[in-house]
Amino acid sequence: MSAASDQATLLSIADGVATITLNRPKEKNSISPPLLNSLCDQLKACMADPGVRVVVLTNAGNTFCAGANLKGGGEAPRYSLVDLFGIMQEGSKVIVGKINGHCTGGGVGIAAACDISVISNAAEVGFTEVRIGVSPAIISVVCLPKLRRTDAAELMLSGEKVKAAKAAEVGLLNHCVEPGELDSKVNEIVGKIVRGGPGALAATKSLLYRVPSMPVAEAFKWTQELSMKLFQSEEAREGITAFAQRVDAPWVPKA
Repeated sequence: MSAASDQATLLSIADGVATITLNRPKEKNSISPPLLNSLCDQLKACMADPGVRVVVLTNAGNTFCAGANLKGGGEAPRYSLVDLFGIMQEGSKVIVGKINGHCTGGGVGIAAACDISVISNAAEVGFTEVRIGVSPAIISVVCLPKLRRTDAAELMLSGEKVKAAKAAEVGLLNHCVEPGELDSKVNEIVGKIVRGGPGALAATKSLLYRVPSMPVAEAFKWTQELSMKLFQSEEAREGITAFAQRVDAPWVPKA
């Protein structure tokens, strides 16, 4: 086995798109310290790399992530699941989930923590924690904002796995497509995202996670200041000039 293929996650970057692949298919990409350490390191590197415009998170094998690795052992953890969700949601780059397999337990949380997610309709999704005597506690923080309480109650209390189409229908994930259409749908979404200015995308992502929990007066104050800052930025000047000239902004990848 090569050194690269033995890594818990793989990172490739092409044309401003970073692809991180969960690479423990024999372990169903379960959340072990090596996988969590590697994934967090890769995400932090992508967030710090000005050449990365968007991150695609996907998997090797037929399971995106089976939740916690219950066997234990291996290297010491340097990150927690809370750290991972913080990096995903507070990071400046948009994360697109290309969910090419089953999601259970904590894996559902990772899929839901992506800013936009596309899942293969061959997959199943399940909050299976209650079946082993625990609760989807930590992942509820990223999942519940996407769900009606009635849907959340049925999915989390039953512990049943549901078809991927159902997970998309209730809003846990964005799109459910045929396996052969997964790449094209993700590429379509990525192609739209990279047309946005890097600073504008980072600011807009922060709105999604900060504004809903803010008191209204505080939200208006913060967003007014943010808006003024963005309109005064060099990025905005370049974008407005390009719009007026009916040409692509300088940050849009060349065809």
